[in-house]
Amino acid sequence: MAQYGKSEYWEERYTRDREPFDWYQRWTGLKDTLVAYIQQNHTILMLGSGNSRLSEEMWEEGFHNITNIDISQVVTKAMQEKYRDKPGMTYVQMDGRSIEMPDQSFNIVLDKATLDSILCGEGSTHNAQKVLSEVSRVLVPNGVYIAISHGQPSYRLTYLQRPEFGWTVQVKTVQKPMMGMTASLSADDKDNVHYIYICQKGEPSDPK
Repeated sequence: MAQYGKSEYWEERYTRDREPFDWYQRWTGLKDTLVAYIQQNHTILMLGSGNSRLSEEMWEEGFHNITNIDISQVVTKAMQEKYRDKPGMTYVQMDGRSIEMPDQSFNIVLDKATLDSILCGEGSTHNAQKVLSEVSRVLVPNGVYIAISHGQPSYRLTYLQRPEFGWTVQVKTVQKPMMGMTASLSADDKDNVHYIYICQKGEPSDPK
């Protein structure tokens, strides 16, 4: 079993394999669901960005304020170099358990498989709590944390619906892509869908 919860695993993997790699879904598979929550002028934090093409694909569609963080120094440096000609898209090496950003910095925190990776590791419950607490801290009031996951609601809502976050959580599903298009973290991942957890901080504002 790969050590998805360990930073050393990711450093070694990204050193060995420089090709872009996407867990679960590309932007095309997520777009119809996410555009209801993400606007082009939003400040977006990509949590555990790796070498996914998600930020690039969003940037090409007009989302030009994306901060990408990843625990791996190797992949962060590679992505800084790759995307240096894309203004507004930044890459910073950072641990999601200690996000070195001011409170209420982002409208959106986007997480594709990062929470799932953390939950594969040692001390998973504690580490997941630290990450989610940091996510809540850096979100503006009414900001939204969006987690794309293979984990069913019975396994994920216990982490996301904690009273200290005060998040309103909706669960959406999206069909899995054809085999070979993207990768899964789990060998026992039998569902035909991925889950999208839409977690809104504070009370949702009335739509005008």
